[in-house]
Amino acid sequence: MKVSGFTFVKNAIKYGYPVVESIKSILPVVDEMIVCLGDSEDDTNNLIASIGSHKIKIIHSVWDDSLREGGKVLAVETDKAIAATADDSDWLFYIQADEVVHEQYHKTIIDAMQQYKVDKRVEGLLFNYHHFYGSYKYIGDGRSWYSKEIRIIRNNPQDAGHKKIKSYRDAQGFRWEDDHKLNVKIIDAYIYHYGWVRNPLTMQKKYKDFGKHWVKEEDYNTWSKELDSKTDKFDYSNIDSVTLFKGTHPAVMKELVANEDWNFDIDINRKNFKNTKHRVLYFLWQTFGWRPFEYSNYKRV
Repeated sequence: MKVSGFTFVKNAIKYGYPVVESIKSILPVVDEMIVCLGDSEDDTNNLIASIGSHKIKIIHSVWDDSLREGGKVLAVETDKAIAATADDSDWLFYIQADEVVHEQYHKTIIDAMQQYKVDKRVEGLLFNYHHFYGSYKYIGDGRSWYSKEIRIIRNNPQDAGHKKIKSYRDAQGFRWEDDHKLNVKIIDAYIYHYGWVRNPLTMQKKYKDFGKHWVKEEDYNTWSKELDSKTDKFDYSNIDSVTLFKGTHPAVMKELVANEDWNFDIDINRKNFKNTKHRVLYFLWQTFGWRPFEYSNYKRV
């Protein structure tokens, strides 16, 4: 069995992405690791080179800043990385620059890829998620977070003359290019998502700059100025619900967790749901493990 990993990144240092930890976390599982490097303003290229693994293969890219609708540029960059993976790989393992896999799941992941390698009904593998928020101590547990997403897809060589699996919308997941959902199997493994854990100054900078990928061009200057007029620090208190994280972080995250240099404390018993419906849905999830009406970008088989 051959497995290709792939990711994309731009301005990892400027925006505080744990991309080195992200890549290192899946290197033991993959045979090659494609890194699509955008046109960074910082030293991201040398940061990736410093990992020093023979498995890493770097391709370079220039982001199209005109792709503003719904974060489309992120999907385009993901597809560039997919296109660079080896044709003879059985599986493609996607990891975003703010996602990390705990080493305790490596065997589970490998076993699942082996188990479904010849079962062509299975087009992808579905992971559970921990969404860390505000601090490495907390995870978001409200309904605003997606609980699962596809991170391993069956290889479908881009020049094979048939349908392709493409990154979907803002690169959260995948679909066939004709918009059909992938048939997936869920596996007993988690992705640790650290996208909302940064120093509040860095988080505000990223939030403002990445608004260019979602806010309409004609509205961005007004939106940006309004943001600047409020504060230069991201307000982590504006969240519906968090809970304490009771597990362990991946080994590659040890230094980042230890070096958390800001304070974020919140009363986990305080909930800020916008309506009764969300409060009821949260109760059903926490009490019975049931998430009715949850959006799913996949079909479980």
